[in-house]
Amino acid sequence: MPSIWNTDKTSFTAGHFELSIDGHPTTAYLKSVDGGYVKQALVDEGVGGDLHRAKHASVAEIDPISFEFGIAGANNVLKWIQQSWSKEWSRRNGVITHADFNLNKQIEHEFYEALITETTFPTLDGASKDAAYLKVKVQPEKVITKVNPSSQKIGQATGNGQSKQKMWMCSGFRLNIQDIDEMKFANKIDSFTIKQGVKKLYVGSERYPTIEPTKIEFPHITGTIAVSYADKLFKWYEDYVVKGKRDPKAQRTGSIEFLSTDRSKTLFEIDLYEVGLISLSVMQSTANSDQIKRVKFELYVGRMDLDGKGLGLD
Repeated sequence: MPSIWNTDKTSFTAGHFELSIDGHPTTAYLKSVDGGYVKQALVDEGVGGDLHRAKHASVAEIDPISFEFGIAGANNVLKWIQQSWSKEWSRRNGVITHADFNLNKQIEHEFYEALITETTFPTLDGASKDAAYLKVKVQPEKVITKVNPSSQKIGQATGNGQSKQKMWMCSGFRLNIQDIDEMKFANKIDSFTIKQGVKKLYVGSERYPTIEPTKIEFPHITGTIAVSYADKLFKWYEDYVVKGKRDPKAQRTGSIEFLSTDRSKTLFEIDLYEVGLISLSVMQSTANSDQIKRVKFELYVGRMDLDGKGLGLD
């Protein structure tokens, strides 16, 4: 009698995987990848006066794919992000490959006609010692999963890639706002996400929807700066928020620079346009505290551009 246990099967860890887009490795160091599988809607309807209910599958959709990566070797993805923000939408194909402990390919998850829906930047903190990673979410139109596709190995360079990734740290940044030079002393910028709307369209008898890009949403920027560097920021607050100086005359331009570890080079930057001040407040004061007194600011941004000259994108 055959055994119900298959002793030829061995478990393998979740740490061996790679992602390629349009045939190119996505990054020298890929931190995580998740999603991209099909789920179907369920129709639940009553049958006459009976208590019995009939259930059956209806249309299907694909969950978005999320991946976190370092900027080393990621120019292809950064260019894709840059085009998306400029409404030069491009659709990409790719494959997520999962491997066993010996790096042999076990599962290939192919995706097609994907659009970027979210780009998330990490919290930037001058006191942080952590490496920085971008998180991107994409929505594909079609996916194909292949199990045990071949005996080939993946080419993930986790060690070398992680070493290269250290060129970008959460502590390496500089905020610039027109006519407020002191903003370069901002010590922290909270995580923020740029969102690209996607409309799902079901056509005829097709179970899967086609997707089309819609509006893009640029987030608010919040952060902190020491009170001793906030004189001009308070002046802007008084004119623009308290006295209500009207748009767009009081709006400004600016940028967030992402710096190398020694602060000598700008790796890339986000250009900020139509920037306005929403709020400004002195952070909580506590008796007998020896912490630096800071103010918290919140800015709205009308438009953002990704400038990648330092990485050779332009």
